[in-house]
Amino acid sequence: MSSVFEELSGATAAVAESVGRSVVRVDGRKRMPASGVVWSTDGLIVTSHHVLERDDALEVGLPDGSTVAATLVGRDPSTDVALLRAAADGLAAAAWVETATLSVGNLVLALGRPGRSVQATLGVVSALGGAWRTGGGGEMDRYVQTDVVMYPGFSGGALAVAGGGVAGINSSGIMRGVSLAVPTGTLKRVVESLLAHGNVPRGFVGVGVQPVRLSDALAQGAGQETGLMVMSIETGGPAAQAGLVQGDVILAVDGVATRHLDDLQALLQGDRAGKSVAVRYVRAGSVQQGQLVIGRK
Repeated sequence: MSSVFEELSGATAAVAESVGRSVVRVDGRKRMPASGVVWSTDGLIVTSHHVLERDDALEVGLPDGSTVAATLVGRDPSTDVALLRAAADGLAAAAWVETATLSVGNLVLALGRPGRSVQATLGVVSALGGAWRTGGGGEMDRYVQTDVVMYPGFSGGALAVAGGGVAGINSSGIMRGVSLAVPTGTLKRVVESLLAHGNVPRGFVGVGVQPVRLSDALAQGAGQETGLMVMSIETGGPAAQAGLVQGDVILAVDGVATRHLDDLQALLQGDRAGKSVAVRYVRAGSVQQGQLVIGRK
């Protein structure tokens, strides 16, 4: 039994040492520094949005003990991700792995570097789920919850798995009181957008809506029982320009049914912003169709 314990202990220490070479300190707030993970060897660092209380005078503490200046490439509050560019080259990039390799009960390490040396806490994957939306409207590719203790300064650090891979970054800022990880798939998508735009473009249609139940006749013809009634409309906004008016019930956008508010919010993410899409709606008891150019913000 002691040999098993020794092997496990040695293995976790080896993972901490290996992955720790890619974990950095991030100085972006008045209080305790936070952590970040090297995304690429040319100085790109991913960290948590909520630990950056300023956009300038940022610094990154490297594993060799040196401190270098960093600039903010961009941030996405909805997924609690920020991207920095450190004034350093030849860094040890993390070995990113997809969360499809995880199972509930797997041992994981949360690694942070709020000081000069790497710190670690051991836990298990306590819950896994599919794609979901944060309270801020961000799209997460997978729900990854662990029971690791998020010590002060650990947000933005690595979620390390057996073998030395990194399955995401840990965050205590997405859901209060819950240790969640931003999975690798989400990081890839957000980083690409931040590099291209400095933010994650999101669309808007300029309406206030409320779910309503359709009459039996309309529900049968529309193929759905609920839609989104337009309660308010922004003057000159995308919906107004498309001819929508208060009282219309939106049934579908771009061919996707809008039964609930979440359905519409999901359609306003990513590459639909700025595009002309079909909108299907009910007015005065009849189903109509038009074109709407989704705004970008």
